[in-house]
Amino acid sequence: MRRIISILLLVIVAFGISLSLAKIPFGVPKTKVGKHYINEGIKETGATNIVTSVVVSYRGFDTLGEVTVLFIVAIGLGAVLSTVRKKTMREVAPASLVLSTGCRVLFPLILVFGTYVFIHGHLTPGGGFQGGAIIASGFLLIYLGCREKRISQKASKFAESLGGLTFVVIGLLGLAFGGYFLLNFLPKGTANALFSAGIIPIIYIAIGFKVGSELASIIDNLIEAS
Repeated sequence: MRRIISILLLVIVAFGISLSLAKIPFGVPKTKVGKHYINEGIKETGATNIVTSVVVSYRGFDTLGEVTVLFIVAIGLGAVLSTVRKKTMREVAPASLVLSTGCRVLFPLILVFGTYVFIHGHLTPGGGFQGGAIIASGFLLIYLGCREKRISQKASKFAESLGGLTFVVIGLLGLAFGGYFLLNFLPKGTANALFSAGIIPIIYIAIGFKVGSELASIIDNLIEAS
């Protein structure tokens, strides 16, 4: 009986998937939105990375929501772990030679690379989320290779708050200058130049600091609770 029910469920799921795939318009999209972004994105935003222009400019309010979700996750995790009874301090075994050497040598390089990724997010693939995740991976390497070191919670909270505040303030300035939130009110400059795309690189820098500090704080809380 169970086999019959399992087969029936698989048939129903397969039928639903086939119907969904049949309705997907493969090939040329029927909407004009994507074509507008591709053809007019550089002129309207100044960012040669069209994905960036969509994420930070055209749907920037949605990106602010995503950053807020990450902030709530970090706060929720900290609140949950604060209720857990911390284990007694025990002697931590030293890391291997590979990890300890990588901690000292690779950590600054990872920070530089992560910073490069979110500073150049309007020019090349990458951006604030990707750069912030790279920076957080550097702190993870610190915890694995240099186990006696920890991040400064005050510095992490300051960077996180400053990044979020910068994002919101720039959005409100756009509302004040042009009538809608996150208006690109700064000069767009020359395409493919570092100082271009108006407010977009500033927002990506703010997102990079915020995401990097939040993910590093999450990693720190998990390690402290382990």
